[in-house]
Amino acid sequence: MKIAVSGKGGTGKTFLAGTLAAKFAAGGHTVIAIDADPSPNLALTLGLSQEEAGKIVPIAENEDLIRLKTGTDYSGVFRLSFRVDDIIEKYTVPTPSGAHLMVMGTVRSMGSGCACPAHSVVRALLRHLIVERDEVVILDMDAGIEHLGRGTSEHVDEMLVVSDANRKSLEVAKTICRMATDSAIRQVGLVGNRIAGDLQEQAVRAFAEKNGIFVMGMIPFDQNVSDSGITGVPVDEGHSLAIREIARLTALLESGFQLKKG
Repeated sequence: MKIAVSGKGGTGKTFLAGTLAAKFAAGGHTVIAIDADPSPNLALTLGLSQEEAGKIVPIAENEDLIRLKTGTDYSGVFRLSFRVDDIIEKYTVPTPSGAHLMVMGTVRSMGSGCACPAHSVVRALLRHLIVERDEVVILDMDAGIEHLGRGTSEHVDEMLVVSDANRKSLEVAKTICRMATDSAIRQVGLVGNRIAGDLQEQAVRAFAEKNGIFVMGMIPFDQNVSDSGITGVPVDEGHSLAIREIARLTALLESGFQLKKG
């Protein structure tokens, strides 16, 4: 099962992606969580410390790895074909959540001298993870689908687009939903997050209905989650309404996937 999570920055998509990864892992699945956000912090959500997270070298910024995979004896010429399965074995990081983490990192701009090789490695690695492997793969993405190339996006089983009730967040979500649908991702759903009361839920549902967007779930505002982001103390899952809703969403995604396989 391959699930991409996207949305405007600050809407809680990393919290959703990390909690989904943890819930699938707790259910007995082998899970690879991919941090494809230019400002990676999925490691913290998966239970790694700040010190442990700081030691992870993103794939796109690992110059030795990029050179090993794409380098040739000719200046300005790089290989387009290379194996990537060994990267997964060597560079995924186990986390306390039970999921394994891989940080993709930011591909530098064109003209920087390494954009093409780094871009090729990241794209090839993502395609291998999504198309050719059987693990549950959860992608924490930027506000867009640029990481997913042609021949890859159609193999994503679900795109979850996260938004709070803020109008700007909803407009970004609408754009992402359209991009995802145009890229051949078959299942696209909106997940409302930090929803504080009926008024906010109604606003999100009304916006979704007006724009023909399917609502996948509504995660309530949870002070425990908010406090955890400040203190770093793990959320008490037994008293968290937000995590309870994400557990329900996990079960829904799993059952839907099993129905499609059947």
